[in-house]
Amino acid sequence: MRIQTEEIPDDVTLRLLARGDADALCAAYVENRGHLEPWEPVRPESFFTAAGQSERVHGLLRQFAEGSAVPLVLVAADGRIVGTITLSGISRGPFCSAHLGYWVAADRQNRGLASSAVEGVCRMARDTAGLHRIEASTLPDNTGSQRVLAKCGFEPIGTARGYLHINGAWRDCRLFQRILHDRGPAL
Repeated sequence: MRIQTEEIPDDVTLRLLARGDADALCAAYVENRGHLEPWEPVRPESFFTAAGQSERVHGLLRQFAEGSAVPLVLVAADGRIVGTITLSGISRGPFCSAHLGYWVAADRQNRGLASSAVEGVCRMARDTAGLHRIEASTLPDNTGSQRVLAKCGFEPIGTARGYLHINGAWRDCRLFQRILHDRGPAL
């Protein structure tokens, strides 16, 4: 699958994750550790190292090559990674769907970056990947992400009890979906 680089607001570029991104990704996670902690799984200390991110990048790029994920990064004009957005669990056939996950750096909040990135990924999922639907989940109190999803045309589809293990406990999540098109699935 060919992924186009896309310019989004605030001099940020949305592009495919690259092998050389491990150091910048490590720096982004270290810088945003406290900001992300309430919304993410508990991470081992190795996650916050360049070696840990290098291993993770390798795994994500392997999933991309296999067609099961599309890992993207938000890169500022100075080369700093200021967020990530990933389509994972890509399913073909009659389901033709994927799960969306994303975050934006604490110092880049409320500038339209998440909304622009989500909208760009939805276009790519529809036009390049041919997906029919994207699903996303948020913790019930993550109203910021819920606003982004609503702005990007996602509709709430329910609440899943004990859906994800986040910040050390099984958490309920609100589920959202966006239908991208009504064409039949590609065989």
